[in-house]
Amino acid sequence: MSGCLFCRIASGEIPADVVLRNNDVVAFRDVNPQAPVHVLVIPIEHHTNVTELSAKAPHLTSKLIDAAAAVAQGEGLDDQYRLVFNTGADVGQSVFHVHAHVLGGRNFAWPPG
Repeated sequence: MSGCLFCRIASGEIPADVVLRNNDVVAFRDVNPQAPVHVLVIPIEHHTNVTELSAKAPHLTSKLIDAAAAVAQGEGLDDQYRLVFNTGADVGQSVFHVHAHVLGGRNFAWPPG
């Protein structure tokens, strides 16, 4: 999708602070971090949300989760991190290209929001 911000980041058209890249996913630091570690992990292939990704490309769903775990390990989070997918504008999705938020480096409250 030519107008999609995250597609443009994945293609390299828009620069980002990339922490992981392979043939399937790109992970980059959030420009508005909500925790000491806040990295977004996206599939290079465009899918609107995690439900669509799981239905249309289940193999990419597992690669996205694996990449999120690798990011958490690389950021020194020692299996102490939150992985968040927002699906829909009413719950905070602002870019409609599926992305996982890897958050860590501080204590989190429950419930969120």
